[in-house]
Amino acid sequence: MAAVEEQGSAAEPEQEPGPAAEEPRSFKDLGVTDVLCEACDQLGWKVPTKIQIEAIPVALQGRDVIGLAETGSGKTGAFALPILQALLETPQRLFALVLTPTRELAFQISEQFEALGSSIGVQSTVIVGGIDTMSQSLALAKKPHVIIATPGRLVDHLENTKGFNLRALKFLVMDEADRILNMDFETEVDKILKVIPRDRKTFLFSATMTKKVQKLQRAALKNPVKCAVSSKYQTVEKLQQYYIFIPSKFKDSYLVYILNELAGNSFMIFCSTCNNTQRTALLLRNLGFTAIPLHGQMSQNKRLGSLNKFKAKARSVLLATDVASRGLDIPHVDVVINFDIPTHSKDYIHRVGRTARAGRSGKSITFVTQYDVELFQRIEHLIGKKLPAFPMQEEEVMMLTERVAEAQRFARMELREQGDKKRSRNDDDDTEEAIGVRNKVAGGKKKKRKA
Repeated sequence: MAAVEEQGSAAEPEQEPGPAAEEPRSFKDLGVTDVLCEACDQLGWKVPTKIQIEAIPVALQGRDVIGLAETGSGKTGAFALPILQALLETPQRLFALVLTPTRELAFQISEQFEALGSSIGVQSTVIVGGIDTMSQSLALAKKPHVIIATPGRLVDHLENTKGFNLRALKFLVMDEADRILNMDFETEVDKILKVIPRDRKTFLFSATMTKKVQKLQRAALKNPVKCAVSSKYQTVEKLQQYYIFIPSKFKDSYLVYILNELAGNSFMIFCSTCNNTQRTALLLRNLGFTAIPLHGQMSQNKRLGSLNKFKAKARSVLLATDVASRGLDIPHVDVVINFDIPTHSKDYIHRVGRTARAGRSGKSITFVTQYDVELFQRIEHLIGKKLPAFPMQEEEVMMLTERVAEAQRFARMELREQGDKKRSRNDDDDTEEAIGVRNKVAGGKKKKRKA
């Protein structure tokens, strides 16, 4: 039977360009009900995006969907609208589950469900790490219509929260499925698939089709329809991509030069580690830039705070690790800078996807040091184009080195002070790892006392 189904799904995409051929002009043309069309209108969604045109009619017919679309293409609407429409027809608690790889993305999806479903009284709950499990258990006890969760924390509740189960679930969505699996959530996803009904609708959305995603597709979807908006890895057409080849010891000076050259824009700067994010943010602040960090070692509240300040344009430079490269809808990034080149070429696509969203133009600049040449060549190979060099005045960069060296010194001192404070006060850090470590330490102390 499985083989037959797989053949069916393989043959499916050939039949699918139907809706796109007629080019529906509005959500109503796609079959979306009036009350939800009004909600789209209030959100400022005038016309459906390509992935919405492809996926919504198929989902409304009750089919499973695989959506392949680049970041910033309107995927959330493509699965939220069919789910809300089905919920209108057969109201039920614990109706849909959306799995996402990061906490920020979970909150963002929740905002869209709340906005689209506000007029029909839809309740959603976000279940992610870094937040008190007790308050989450109470929220689950109220049986919301939609749960948006990261896999690890959801499994935690399924195993430990009395009275909570997903046996009545009608819809499962796996958003950014490639990223969920890359973050090694495979065992958690397997556990979740075992405890939810087999008789359900499943939507799998992914920017890339990896072997792991194909395996998940076979395990979780029945005879799905494939809706691919971009078949090969692409970066958006309106994105101007550049690189700069620089000696690694002058990286900071080159960064400051570019921020000065392109002053007046909003910047998102990607660093490879939390520590480098923090260091570079302090360095830039010492030089008078309004820079703010966003990384995995910050508490959940601080992360959301950083994001909101940047969204509100109170800060012009956001320094981030890859925790922020996907799914975060920051509408006005003008320039993305890859301060540290990504080790996985596919992450490059997602990083630069933070700019040139929804038809706007944008720039991306990738720093290539003597150690990064091979990684850079892989990126060019993946996107199928040779990038031009960003025009620079080397002598102007060298004039900055003295001021930058002084700011580096201050940044190192501040980092050391922050580290000392954290060690002495260790209560600010509510990441799951930190809590786990503290619990282990506390457990060890108790044992010693007993002994």
